[in-house]
Amino acid sequence: MNFISVLHMELFQSGRNTSDFYFNTMKEHLVVGHQHIEKPHRHDFYAAVLFTKGKGIHEIDFQRYDVSEGSLFFLSPGQIHSWELSEDIDGYIFFCSQEFYEMHYVNQKLRNFPFFGSVSFPRKLQLDPDEMIKNTGLFQDLEREYQAQDLMKEGFILSLMSQIFINATRLFSKNVDMHSSSASLSYFKHYQDFEDLMEQHFTTQKSISYYASLLGITPKHLNRIIQTVVQKTATDIITERVVLEAKRMLMYLDESLIEIAFRLGYEEYSYFVRVFRKSSGMTPTQFMRKYKA
Repeated sequence: MNFISVLHMELFQSGRNTSDFYFNTMKEHLVVGHQHIEKPHRHDFYAAVLFTKGKGIHEIDFQRYDVSEGSLFFLSPGQIHSWELSEDIDGYIFFCSQEFYEMHYVNQKLRNFPFFGSVSFPRKLQLDPDEMIKNTGLFQDLEREYQAQDLMKEGFILSLMSQIFINATRLFSKNVDMHSSSASLSYFKHYQDFEDLMEQHFTTQKSISYYASLLGITPKHLNRIIQTVVQKTATDIITERVVLEAKRMLMYLDESLIEIAFRLGYEEYSYFVRVFRKSSGMTPTQFMRKYKA
């Protein structure tokens, strides 16, 4: 079996002191990491990519996204991704470790941003012309600060990163139909709490009632929250998380399908196959044939 490689930030920092933050233009980044990034791979850091020129396809956790001018992507540690990009591609990319960000922002976790913490949010924003100008400016400011040796450099970098993350969160939230901003904040907080709990328990607990009870709300209200935030049911979210983990395990664990099903809480393999096929449109065996070809 071909295991999915895990790339570390040091791989892209040859020629300079390694750190918990990395920045580059896309054109230069592809030169530095070309031999590593054409095939599906994972990172052990967070990443953001803004494309300013060119076209292509970016596949993240088996979801294909179009790449064009104004495409802004976010990646979390452990996600499997690959891309096919045109020769004229350009833009900006930065990496940061969880420790780098959260050491300075004790009360703000990277997972709290929906595009980093939620398996159900898309990983891409397509920016309109005004947002493209704003974000290009922020990325260019990051580039200048990364190259400079000024006082309080890390603080300035963190401030610019946070502006990019917060602005993207607000753009994502515009798709949520809320009656008031207070309701929006409350629903997002409940949704994030649900996903945090699900991340801890999804291999053993797949009942809506279980998570609603932990949150102190009714299953009906939990479904209402999730429908409002991501236009899906709680069952949809739980199933998607289980199937995503199954796909990752199929890609990089040398275990049988029955062992993987058992790891994910399914004692009956045939039921696991039905769940997988209903969610992904193919069986686990068909999935492996497609991605391991």
